Amino acid sequence: MTAVRVPGLPIIEAGQLISTSPATGVEAGRLPIATASDVRQAVDRAREASEWWAGLGFPGRRQHLLRWRALLAQRIEQLAELVHVEGGKPVADAIVEIVTAIEHIDWAARNAGRVLGPRRVRSRLILAEFSAHLEYQPYGVVGVIGPWNYPVFTPIGSAAYALAAGNTVVLKPSEYTPAVGQWLVDSFAEVVGEQPVFTAVHGLGDTGAALCRSGVDKIALTGSTATARKVMAACAESLTPVLIEGGGKDAMIVDSDANLDAAAEACVWGGMTNAGQTCIGIERVYAVDPIFDAFVDKVVAKAGRLTVGPEGADIGPITMPSQIDVIRRHIEEAVSSGGRAVLGGPSAVQPPYVHPTVLVDVPEDSDAIREETFGPTLTINRVRDADEAVARTNALSYGLGGSVFGRRRAVTIARRLRSGMASVNSTLTFAGMSTLPFGGTGDSGFGRIHGEDGLREFGRTKAITRRRARSLLPSMTFERTPADVARLVKAIKVMYGR
Repeated sequence: MTAVRVPGLPIIEAGQLISTSPATGVEAGRLPIATASDVRQAVDRAREASEWWAGLGFPGRRQHLLRWRALLAQRIEQLAELVHVEGGKPVADAIVEIVTAIEHIDWAARNAGRVLGPRRVRSRLILAEFSAHLEYQPYGVVGVIGPWNYPVFTPIGSAAYALAAGNTVVLKPSEYTPAVGQWLVDSFAEVVGEQPVFTAVHGLGDTGAALCRSGVDKIALTGSTATARKVMAACAESLTPVLIEGGGKDAMIVDSDANLDAAAEACVWGGMTNAGQTCIGIERVYAVDPIFDAFVDKVVAKAGRLTVGPEGADIGPITMPSQIDVIRRHIEEAVSSGGRAVLGGPSAVQPPYVHPTVLVDVPEDSDAIREETFGPTLTINRVRDADEAVARTNALSYGLGGSVFGRRRAVTIARRLRSGMASVNSTLTFAGMSTLPFGGTGDSGFGRIHGEDGLREFGRTKAITRRRARSLLPSMTFERTPADVARLVKAIKVMYGR
């Protein structure tokens, strides 16, 4: 009997992973499943290539990475179409994603030498006879486990920075978007064909587990908090360091002096772009009482104009079929517990699509408030003031991003959010800012990609001291005399005793 194929659900057949469109079921690609042995061999090959890649130095790697950047720019429509077919994302959204990824490749390539290269560090008076230097050396092989919701931008956010730092990379793309991951490594091979510097292994969760146990020198994961815990447990067996981005439940706060038109526009974009399947997407909103009703009306009007469908629409299908059940459960529970659907509602769930849904007066202990929904839904609740909004925002264990709209107090409010990032009078903009680090706290993970911190994340800190003169206050030697110790004590009292 032939198994029924669910559009978008990965299929394993004859040792191959078959990827299909969640909207149409058309095949997007088929890739060989990597066994644990295959994964180890891929890491071994990457390790052999790492000496060559690191040996190119920052200028050599920059040249290759900029050529890759140019290739992606030249083929942006081709890649966007593949992202659209395989994950259902509207082509325009896919282009925005790729543009942002290209920007990050460019910045990492151009700035790696400045950020990670050897530099002199000032020494202190107590060890003035020594010079101090600091540099960041490559780990070797970095494993990147990528997500399906942003299959270009997110893996490149780790891979490009790891490559610029001198590491080779083995990518395990999501089983929902393996063809996009393979496209990325194939395009890189066109400009760096000498060695297997950037390669991919494909499969389900066991392939990711095998990568964690394969001897890689670091793992960078973007995925759910539950997956993050599994990855950390596997990596703990060998003390392999990890970088975790584990999802979020980001909030927007709308203060009384906010520009409501701009806030509503950003809210709808932040909550419903990519069908709401965004780790830093706005899922809950807290609007202060004086402007609550007007703000909700504007959000409903804007969200109500969005189109849904497979081609040319604002919102495409839900990429992972099982997520539809989560979205349905959140909407139904929110309504049954006292919330109101002012747009959409339970009837908005029409697999493989979910139409825009706006819920108000949802209890704070409901799943729609506390769990990641990952659909084109928004909860908007009324609060007395910004202080209450901050308290509700920070009440969850997630802490990835957030947004604040207002004038006089907006930046102050943003600083109070327990999150790794925040946008003021915009949403999601920190993701595209290549100069800023990206990452969260709490259940949203730890470590950073992007920016200078992102480059340093993929380099081992190496501190070097060098003697340049005779010690005036010898201490680190058995040749010191009682007089030397007495002078040392006297010096410390003069320097620090006041």
